[in-house]
Amino acid sequence: MGVGRSYSVALLGLNGYIVEVEADIGQTLPNFVILGLPDASLNEAKERIRSAAQNSGIPLSRRKITANLIPASLPKRGSGFDLAITMAVLRAAGDIRSTEDTVFISELGLDGRLRPVRGILPAVMAAVQAGHPEIVVAHANVAEAELVPGAVVRGYKTLARLAFDFGAEPQDLALDYDPADGDVAGDADAGAGVVPDLCDVSGQGDARRALEVAAAGAHHVLLCGPPGAGKTMLAERLPGLLPDLGDREAMEVTAIHSLSAVHVDSVQLLRRPPFENPHHSATAAAIIGGGSGLPRPGAASRAHRGVLFLDEAPEYERRVLDALRQPLESGELVIHRSAGTAAYPARFQLVLAANPCPCGKATGKGVDCTCTPVMRRRYFGRMSGPLLDRVDIQLQVERVSLADFGQSGAEEDTATVAGRVHAARSRQRERLESFGMETNSQVPGRVLRGELRLPSATTKILDTSLERGILTARGYDRVLRLAWTLADLGHRAQPHSDDIGQALGLRQAVAAA
Repeated sequence: MGVGRSYSVALLGLNGYIVEVEADIGQTLPNFVILGLPDASLNEAKERIRSAAQNSGIPLSRRKITANLIPASLPKRGSGFDLAITMAVLRAAGDIRSTEDTVFISELGLDGRLRPVRGILPAVMAAVQAGHPEIVVAHANVAEAELVPGAVVRGYKTLARLAFDFGAEPQDLALDYDPADGDVAGDADAGAGVVPDLCDVSGQGDARRALEVAAAGAHHVLLCGPPGAGKTMLAERLPGLLPDLGDREAMEVTAIHSLSAVHVDSVQLLRRPPFENPHHSATAAAIIGGGSGLPRPGAASRAHRGVLFLDEAPEYERRVLDALRQPLESGELVIHRSAGTAAYPARFQLVLAANPCPCGKATGKGVDCTCTPVMRRRYFGRMSGPLLDRVDIQLQVERVSLADFGQSGAEEDTATVAGRVHAARSRQRERLESFGMETNSQVPGRVLRGELRLPSATTKILDTSLERGILTARGYDRVLRLAWTLADLGHRAQPHSDDIGQALGLRQAVAAA
């Protein structure tokens, strides 16, 4: 007997770290000790491992077993270490051959079955990047693990079959196993589903145009209008206008959803931009991320590379809305908890929908509103000025008229508008490639006022707005980004003064209404 070794992966947010598992069998009374900052679920692995090994026909030694997870200072959590600890113990007992070149990631059932776990995709990515391409996972996690280029993945259903393949001789146990049984194939178009079509929205020409501009430049949107005007319908159709995710973006999005998956054996590569629509009663932890122990991703991170829609935005807690200001600027959420710090990508398009007042009738078109001016200001004031200053398009959505209903079916469909969006995005990538950016919403002010500086005659109206205090410096840059998007949609090399005027109008529509 000696020290047995195997490898697994610890996840802190989306970052994975290789963990070396050492196992030693002593000469003292029976005991099982796990060292290396294990959490409660990992400490419970001792009983799962003993039962799984016993029921698989390869009982563990009755002497003292010590499992050490290196580095000891790195917090380890979850049941994904079960298999790595088991293989290290079996190796220490001499029951199997060397496991030092393989990474094991799986939970064990008491009957010896290998169960799937969350976060397989980022864990396998970390293992491959660290030079450990040989991966063993539960059979239900194989399709997800194989999404990682360079990974050599083997999936098993039972500990008995895995131990047998590593040289063990399970006692009195049938090893019948069909590798193709229950196989799950990856789907490159996963998450596409049925996309709501833009032609379902009757009328609302200005709002439809604003949605097209938002999709073309990845701009944030505020839709303000009475109930039933179509704000939610418009927001739900924005993801359909966005282009498919590239390989790198798809891996990022899928990795986040792997950590958040309810059904851990059904994660597939996501090619379509995600759409998250949390209820206004959601807590900060649900939207931003958090929870007990190491923080988990929230709706803002699950919306990465897609759309985060907050309906009835003034009904959300103000601290929740203000917490979005960080990712709107940086595209990342860094969450600090006592158990550790996790960073999750959160580069999403924010869509806010709001009524003009608590009763929703303050439209100025003869509809009686029961709200006082103080109530209206307090209601809309729940969305702070600094948050709204980061929203590029702020549009007043009016009620649909009878004439608009009469023209139902005449509106452009999603595919037509998405074609123009795709062409505009292509022009942006070509122009911004040298700066390492893809969309106009990412362009910093130094580039807008430097290499992409426009003539003073073109920006005259914008300069005047800044001097009069109508716009902040941040707002000035955001109007310029909108103008560049309008120019891209219009097949123009750079914005004209008309584009600046339209961009300024899109940003001030709610304030002026």
